[in-house]
Parts: sequence; structure tokens; C-alpha cells
Amino acid sequence: MDELQRLRNEIDEIDEQLVPLLLRRMDAAKGVAQYKIEHKMPVLNQKREQEILDRVGEECGEQGDAIKTVFSAAMDASRALQHKLIGGGEQLRSAIENAQRGSLTANGEPVAVQGVEGAYSSITAKKLFPDSPIDYHRQFEDVFEAVNKNKARFGVIPVENSTAGSVHESYDLIMKYRFYVVGAYDLSISHCIAAKEGSKFEDIEEVYSHPQALSQCGIFLKSFGFTGVNATNTAAAAKLVSESDNKKIACICSVDAAKKYGLKILRRNIQNVTNNTTRFIVISKSLVISDSADKISLIFSAPHKTGSLYRVLGRFSMTGLNLTKLESRPVANGRFDYIFYADVLGSVYDEATLDLLCALHDELPEFTFLGNYLEIKGAQ
Repeated sequence: MDELQRLRNEIDEIDEQLVPLLLRRMDAAKGVAQYKIEHKMPVLNQKREQEILDRVGEECGEQGDAIKTVFSAAMDASRALQHKLIGGGEQLRSAIENAQRGSLTANGEPVAVQGVEGAYSSITAKKLFPDSPIDYHRQFEDVFEAVNKNKARFGVIPVENSTAGSVHESYDLIMKYRFYVVGAYDLSISHCIAAKEGSKFEDIEEVYSHPQALSQCGIFLKSFGFTGVNATNTAAAAKLVSESDNKKIACICSVDAAKKYGLKILRRNIQNVTNNTTRFIVISKSLVISDSADKISLIFSAPHKTGSLYRVLGRFSMTGLNLTKLESRPVANGRFDYIFYADVLGSVYDEATLDLLCALHDELPEFTFLGNYLEIKGAQ
């Protein structure tokens, strides 16, 4: 232990020498920022950064990769300081400044959802917008198109489930349309299996529902040997079963949907876990930010360089922000390129958070601010 303490003391002495040097570096970065302001130069100089990293890697031999990571962090901190002083991201700052403030309301205009009455999307939309008519659509993309063509003020779509994971189709459409995300609602999901009156549980062979619902009830289906059959959504499955003369089929849906379509509930609470929850988001062509907004959604790409994603994520940590989701989706260009969707806890009305977003907006090859909104923890 004496030897360990001696080594720790040596590290402490080295750190004491490093701190003043790092502070000098940050002071020099302030001077660089002022020069760039006067000469209208961008903050990021990728060529210079790479030259520094290459030199460090060569000088440090077998420790080159580790020391390059330390230098990368120092350069990221220096660049963040320069962005703060220069105040870039004018386009993003303007969009946020001009955003509609206050609570989320459709003012009686239609709200678009996928499915038919009784679907979980419908239940969520009614909770969020009780005074607005619900506009039902067959496909998820139809919801986006309804918002795009101003046929609906908002759209409500599911993005992930606590059991079955992400709804990839939703994320692909978010990437495609780049609408604002202006709200979110976590709905507790309790599935039942239902069939036509006169059907017997032991006679059921096929069970219809949305693939997510089938996955969420996978243990139940497997234990009874049922065959799952895909439907466009849970309520549509209930409607299909109600209109069929086949008493050997059933559906997985909400209790509301089963009652809506006159079905007999055979079993309740059949989901794999009791606290099964689906997160829905509200999409809009206009940016709305509530005063109590607590989550930020972003789309971005990272340069094709070793450690680039790591460095981007490090910027969030440096600002004290917590990422709650990172979803990668392929870019349809045949080159295995990916783009990222991220959820971050925070508010754009926090100066440090806004500075970071503006810095990433200016630096990254692609960056889209989707919104800053309140996520409501609801119940079915």
C-alpha cells in the first residue's frame, strides 16, 4: 500500500502541473475565438485538429491512441468555449426564439392517428387532445402526409415500447419528414385476447394483431401454441375478427377495442410484463415548446472517422446532459451509412444546452433539431 500511495502522490503532482497548462490552453482558445470573430472564420478547423492528433500519436508511441483521446477531449472543450463566445447557430437560435410557447393544444382541429377507433394511438390522442376530432389513417406514413398537407394539426404515432423496443417504421418516417416533435405521452398498455361471442379459448388457432403487440405478448402466445398473424394495428385486428365468421381466430387488443367491436374477452393482462408501456410522440409542422419542456430530440450524422461518434456523445456529457435514447437508422445510399436519432433530457432555454446544440448544428455533417417538449407519464 505504501508503494501504491507513492504512485498516487506522483499522479497528483503531475495533475497539479497539468491544471495550469489546461487553463492556459483555454485562455488561448478565447483569443482564437476573438480572432475568428474579427475575421469571420468558422470555429471548426478539421485539418488542424487532425494534424495535431497525428503528431501526438507519433510522438507518444504505444500510448499514442490513449493520449490522442485526451487531446481530442481538450480540443472539444476548447471548441465548445469558442462556440459559446462566438454564438453561432443563428438559424437554430432564430427557430427556437420564434417557436410557439405554452401548453400543447390543437384548438379543435383534427389530430391524425394510424388505425381505427379503439387503437392505442387513438386512446393516446384523446387523452392529449380531448376536444379535437380524431382522423384515422391506414398507414403510419398516411399520418405524416395528413400533417404535411395540413389536413391535421398534429399526428400521434408510437415510437417505442418498453418490452418490444423501437417501432422502426416510425423512426424511418421521422428521418424522412423531419417534422417537429412537440409532445410525448407514455401510455400503460394492458392487452387482452378477444374473440367473437360463442368462440372457445381452447379452439383458438390464430391470433391477429400488430407485430409489436404480438411481440409484447410472445410468452402468452407460445405457452398456448397460438399462431400470431400480423395486422395493421390492434384495433384493426379486433374489427377484422368481429367481421369474420371464423370462431377459431382471435385478436390481441385493448379492452376498449374489444368492447367497441362487440368481442368476448377471453383473457386479460396477457402482456409479457405488467408495466408494459408504449411511448407516443406528437408530430407537427410548426415548432411548439412548452415552458416545462424536459426532453430534446435530434437527428445527426457523424464524420466517417474513428471515434467521431464517441466525441459527439462526449459533448453531451461535457455539458451535463443525459442521453436517454440513441437510435441508428441506415441511409438508403448503398454504402452502409447511418444517421442517428437521439433523445436528451434538457431544455433549450438553458444557455449551456442551447450553445451545445448550436455548436453541433454548425459542426456536424447533418444536424436537425426536432424539438423540445414535455413527456407526460400517463396511464391507460
